[in-house]
Amino acid sequence: MIGRDEELRTLRGLLTDAAAGHGGTLLVHGTAGVGKSALLRTVGADAARSGFSVLRTSGVETEQWLPFAALQLLLQPVAREIKNLPTPHQLALDGAFGATETEPLIFRVGLAVLELLADAADRQPLLLLVDDLQWIDTSSRDVLRFVARRTRDHAILVIGASRVHAPDSYSRSVQELQLEPLDRTAAAELLDAGTPDLSAPVRALILERAAGNPLALVELPKAAQGMPAQADDLPLTQRLETAFAERTDSASQACRTFLLALAAEPTAPVNRLLDVSSRLCGSVVSVAALQEAVDAGLVALVGRTPEFRHPLMRSAIYTRAAVVDRLATHRALAVVMDDTPDRQLAHQAAATIGPDEELAARLERFADASQARGKVAAAVPALRQAAELVHNARRRTGILVRAVELSSEINDRIHTQMLLDHADMSELGPLERARLMVVSDKDAFEPDEPNRRIQDMVTTAAGAFDAGGADVAENLLWRAAARCFFQDGDAQVRAEAAAELDRWNPDPNAPHVLTVRAYTQPYRHGADVIARLEDLRPNPQDGRSLHFLGSGSMVMGDIGRAARYLALAAAAWRSQGRLGLLARSLAGAWPRVYLGQLDRAREESAEGLVLAEETEEWIVWLGVKATAGLVAALRGETEAAARTIRELRTHSLFPGMPFVTVMAQQVDGLLALFDGRPTEGYDLLARAFDPADPHYHSVSRWLLAPDLADAAVAAGTVEQARELFAELPELAGRLPSEMMVVARAYADAALAPDESAEERYTAALAAMPATWTLSRARLHLHHGRWLRRQRRHVDARNPLRVARDEFDRAGAQPWAEMAREQLRATGESSGRRHANTGEQLSAQEKQIAELASKGLSNREIGQRLFISHRTVGAHLYRIYPRLGITGRGKLAAALAALPEAQSAAGASGGSE
Repeated sequence: MIGRDEELRTLRGLLTDAAAGHGGTLLVHGTAGVGKSALLRTVGADAARSGFSVLRTSGVETEQWLPFAALQLLLQPVAREIKNLPTPHQLALDGAFGATETEPLIFRVGLAVLELLADAADRQPLLLLVDDLQWIDTSSRDVLRFVARRTRDHAILVIGASRVHAPDSYSRSVQELQLEPLDRTAAAELLDAGTPDLSAPVRALILERAAGNPLALVELPKAAQGMPAQADDLPLTQRLETAFAERTDSASQACRTFLLALAAEPTAPVNRLLDVSSRLCGSVVSVAALQEAVDAGLVALVGRTPEFRHPLMRSAIYTRAAVVDRLATHRALAVVMDDTPDRQLAHQAAATIGPDEELAARLERFADASQARGKVAAAVPALRQAAELVHNARRRTGILVRAVELSSEINDRIHTQMLLDHADMSELGPLERARLMVVSDKDAFEPDEPNRRIQDMVTTAAGAFDAGGADVAENLLWRAAARCFFQDGDAQVRAEAAAELDRWNPDPNAPHVLTVRAYTQPYRHGADVIARLEDLRPNPQDGRSLHFLGSGSMVMGDIGRAARYLALAAAAWRSQGRLGLLARSLAGAWPRVYLGQLDRAREESAEGLVLAEETEEWIVWLGVKATAGLVAALRGETEAAARTIRELRTHSLFPGMPFVTVMAQQVDGLLALFDGRPTEGYDLLARAFDPADPHYHSVSRWLLAPDLADAAVAAGTVEQARELFAELPELAGRLPSEMMVVARAYADAALAPDESAEERYTAALAAMPATWTLSRARLHLHHGRWLRRQRRHVDARNPLRVARDEFDRAGAQPWAEMAREQLRATGESSGRRHANTGEQLSAQEKQIAELASKGLSNREIGQRLFISHRTVGAHLYRIYPRLGITGRGKLAAALAALPEAQSAAGASGGSE
C-alpha cells in the first residue's frame, strides 16, 4: 500500500499482541473510497501469512434489517464447531440463524459466539474483519460489540471499518483509527503507479479533484476524458458515482440488466440473478453477462458470489437506472424470491408506487409475526414500508409510531430518529403521543427544563389513560416519577404526578404504584409506602416488580430493603441474560456502601459500569460511577476516587442530574476531610443542603448528614450545621426510612452539647439500624473522640476499638486510621493494619474467586458474568498465587480468612 506505513505499523502491532494472547479491537473510520477496505485486505493477508485464521464479513445495505445476517457470514469458517459447544450455546446460535421459531436474546447469542471464538482462538489466533459497519444489521452489530469488549484475554483481534463516525458506547471502549486522505506526495505516487501516461494537465486535474482519496485516484483516470466540467461542483462521492455509472454506458444490455439486479439484491446467488435478468430482457442472459462485468472491473467474484468492487458502484448503478427499470427489477425479484418471504415482500413494496392497502396489510402481518418470534429487527423495515403504502395519514403515523417503538427496543437510535422524522406529529392521537414520549424518554434525558418535561409527561400520561391506554400511561407516569428523583423535580410537578396517579384509583399495593409514590412525594407517602412494603411478599423471579420495589426503597433511603430487592432483581435479570435491566439493578451497589459492604459494592459498581456502557444505560452509568468513586474514597484510594469523580463531572448529563451531583459532592467533601481540610470539607458538603446549589437534592442530601456533622465538629461550625439540620426532625417523622433515622440520630449525637452528649450517643446507637455498620462505627469513633476530649481516656478505648475493628472488616481505611490514631492518643498501642491479599484482587477477580469457591465451573461462571470460560480460567490462574494457594479446592478457605468476608457474613442477615 502507498502512504499507509504508519497505519500498517499500528495494525501489525495489534496482530503481534493478539498472537501472544492479548487481543483487542480497532475501529477504522474514514470517508468513502479512502482505503478502509484495502487496509483490511492487506492486514488480512498479513495475518494469514502469520498463522492467523481470518474471518470476514461486511455490511450490505439491503441486509441491514435481516437479523444476524452479517454474523452468520462471519462465522461460516468455524460453524462446524458449534456442535461442540454446550447445549445452551448451541440453542442460542440455532435460534439466531433460523433453526427455531423464536429469536434468542442478543446477549445469549453474544456469549455463545464468544465461547465459539475463544475455543477456536485457543487452537489458532483469530482475526475478525468487519467492513462497512454502518450497514451491519443491528443484531450482528450488538453481538460484535459484546465480543469486541471481551477479547483482551484471548488471541482474538477484531478490526472494523465504517464510513461514518458516530461515537457511542462501542467506540468509547475500543481503540480507533481515523483514516485520512493521502498527502500530496503519496497521492501522486499512487496515481502514477496506476496510470503513468497521463498528460500533465489531466494529471494535475485528477490530483486536484481526487483530494487524496485513493479510490478516486484509481477510478477518475478511467473516466477522465468524459468528465464533465460541472463535476467540479459535485462532492467527491457523487463524482465517483458518476464515473462508475459512465463505465456501464458501453456495456451490453444483458450486462446492465444483470448489474441492476445485483444492485437491487446484492446477496442473491448468480443463478437467481441470471433468471431475473432473463425475465427482464425477454431472452436468456447467460454467465457471459457476469464475465463482462468482471472484465470491466465493476464486479469481483468471491467464491461463487458476485460482489461490487466498491459500495459506491452499487449505489451509482441503482440511482442511474431509470425509475421504470428499477420498478421492473424489483417486480421480477419478487417473483423469484417466494422462498424468502421477507425479501419478497420488500421487493413487492419497492416495486409499488402509490398507496396499496392490501400490500401494506401484508407487511403489517409480517411485522406481527416477526415480533411474536422475537425477530424485532425484521419487523421494523416491514412497518416502515407499510407506512409508505397507506393513504390515511392518521394510520400512516400509527404504523410509524410502532416502528419507532420497535427500533428503539433494539437500540437503533439512528433509524429511530429517521422514522420519527417521517411521522406527522399533527396526526398523533393521545395514545401515539404517549408511546412516542416513552421512546424519547428511553433515548435521551434532557438536562434542561426538567420540570417542564415532567409536566408534559404527566399530561400526556393522563391523555393516554383517558383514551384507554392504561399500560402506556402507567409506563409514562413511572418515567415522569423517576425524573422527579433523578432530576429532583420541584414540589409542583411532584404533586401533579402523584395526583394523576391518585386519579386512576390504582391498587395501593401494586409495585409500580408504591414506586411512583416513593419517587414523587416521599415525605408525604413514605410512612405508608414503608408500611405496605413490610407486608409484601414479591415473587423472587419477577425481576420487574423486584426492581420497582428496590428502586422505590432506595430513593426513600430504606437501604436494607433496597439492597435485598435489587439483589433479587439482579439475579432474575442475570439468569435471563437481560443485561440492560441487570445494569439497572446493579445500582444496588449504592445502598451496600451504607451497609458496610464496600467489597460487594466495589464488585457490583464495576460490573454495572461495564454493562451500563455496553447497553447505553447512561443514567445507570452516572449512578454506578458515583458509587465507584464513593467506595474508592472510603477505601482510602484517594487518587482513584478523585479521578472517578472528575470523569463523572465531564459527562454531558451530569449537570442536570441532582441525584448524582449530590453524590459527587459527597465524595469531594469526604476527600477533603480525609486529607485534613475540615473547613473546605464542610463548605463542600454544606452546598448539598443549599436549595439554590446544583449539588442539592431534596431527599438524598440526608445521606450526607453524618459527613456534614463530622465536618462541622472538625471545622468548628456546629451552629451552622444545626441550622442546616433544622427541618430534619420534622421530615424524619414524615419519612421514617433508615436513612432518615440514621441522619437524625447521628446528627443529634455528634452535634450535641457536652452536658447531654453521653445520653445522646447511647440513644443514637439504640436507634440506628444494626445493619448500618459503617455509620455505627463512625458514631463509636465520634463517641471515643468526645470521651478523650473529656479526658476519659480509659472509657474512650472500648468505642474506639469497636470502630477500628469494624472499619478494618469493611476496608474503610481512612476511618480505621483515625480510630488507631485516637487509640494511641489514649495510651493504647494499635499497630497499622496490613493490606490483606484479597485487596490485591480486582472487582471482577473477586467475583470469579467467590463463584469458583462455591463450586461453579468455569463455564458456569462465564455464563453468570457474561465472559468466556477461558477468561475465567486466565483470571483464576492469576488469582491463586495472590491468595497464596495452588488450586481451586483451597479458594473457600482463603476467601473466608479475609476480613471483608467476615464483615459481609456479619452484615448479611439484614441485607441479603
